[in-house]
Amino acid sequence: MRRRRPILVVAAAALLAAGCAGDDDGAVTTTATDAGEPTATQPTEPTESTGPEPTEPAESTEAPTESTEPEATEPTEPTEPTEPAETTEAPTTTVAEPVVGEPSVALTEVGRFDQPVDLVIRPEDAALYVVEQPGRVVRADDADATVVADLTDRVGDEGNEQGLLGLEFSADGALAYLNYTNNEGDTIVAEYPVAPDGAFDVAAERVLLVVEQPYGNHNGGDLARGPDGMLYVALGDGGAGGDPERRASDPTQLLGSLLRIDPTPSGDAPYTIPDDNPFAAGDGGAPEVWAWGLRNPWRIAFDPVTADLWIADVGQNQWEEINHVPAAEGGAARGADFGWSGFEGTERFNDDVPDPGNTVMPVFTYGRDAGCSISGGEPYRGTEIPELAPAFVYSDYCSGTLWAFDPASGRNLVLAEDVGSVSAVRRGPGDELYVLTLDGPILKVTPA
Repeated sequence: MRRRRPILVVAAAALLAAGCAGDDDGAVTTTATDAGEPTATQPTEPTESTGPEPTEPAESTEAPTESTEPEATEPTEPTEPTEPAETTEAPTTTVAEPVVGEPSVALTEVGRFDQPVDLVIRPEDAALYVVEQPGRVVRADDADATVVADLTDRVGDEGNEQGLLGLEFSADGALAYLNYTNNEGDTIVAEYPVAPDGAFDVAAERVLLVVEQPYGNHNGGDLARGPDGMLYVALGDGGAGGDPERRASDPTQLLGSLLRIDPTPSGDAPYTIPDDNPFAAGDGGAPEVWAWGLRNPWRIAFDPVTADLWIADVGQNQWEEINHVPAAEGGAARGADFGWSGFEGTERFNDDVPDPGNTVMPVFTYGRDAGCSISGGEPYRGTEIPELAPAFVYSDYCSGTLWAFDPASGRNLVLAEDVGSVSAVRRGPGDELYVLTLDGPILKVTPA
């Protein structure tokens, strides 16, 4: 493993209006709107996705509408003149002031790994625990890199979205939870004892969940320990294209949902259903389901300061989306329907999926001409780059661009370009951020 090699220094630039599509420098720019939906203004050549999310052929989902002639109206009798109404000043639109400044960052290589897709800090120590997609967990600190878990015998990673995908620890660091696809392609969420030196006892695997996967893609795969101490499991809609079985819009299905469980066994069950889950009693939805309407939530993140929830959901063929749900009584996103496959981004997709009228729309979307397969991010809460807080720092598999979305003003800043095929942006010691690339390097975001 090689360390501490600065590779990129790029000053952040606020994105300009759509008129700069003809810029000669090839930069990808987007324009944020009041609805949180930017338009890509610099098209890029389409590429074949080989990373966490393959792209699918575009499908036409827009239904033609019939035009109708205006109805004739009966003439009305003239009315007596009235006094002119008093004029009032037109209301003005208030534009939110930016909170994020104009940060300049560097990306410094801290190590190289075999297809890294996740990075987690164990509460017991400050080492980086890196998840390698083929089936290993590597503990990386300043002295060495040690394999602490090897599951390659039971992990199936033939598909580019399969493999060992997610890691989380218990609050005391004594237990680890892994999310992987097995040799049959199904999702497994399992628990492992962790020794003081960080080694996982993989022989003592305790399986919590087995979720049958009908196709080889859209597995999701992320795990997160929420502010409430519960384990959150992000699952995609099961794969193929367009959610053919309409699983994501059905909360009785586990696929296409964000699950919330207590890993503590309950009787013969390997885990406990929290009493405050929206369908804890089994009425109207699966007891494990916390939220639904997700296509492929590759990475999720809780804000360590506000407890807000961020979800990056990969688009079908037009819109990549970022969902931001503020913390609320009962927990962020409890009972939320994020809209897939009735909506892709903010646009209608499958017309046969009813619009419930309370869909949680994304706060930000961007088109496939700006990038594809959004790989998630984290709100910045570190101290080394104060101008960056509290932006949501994210990237995707296709563009090689590292962005920072300012939720207060809707600005989207370019932090770095030509980063590589990004699989995740993750939080490390001191809440500083790390960028993982499937090519191998892990890069720390540092001040320029």
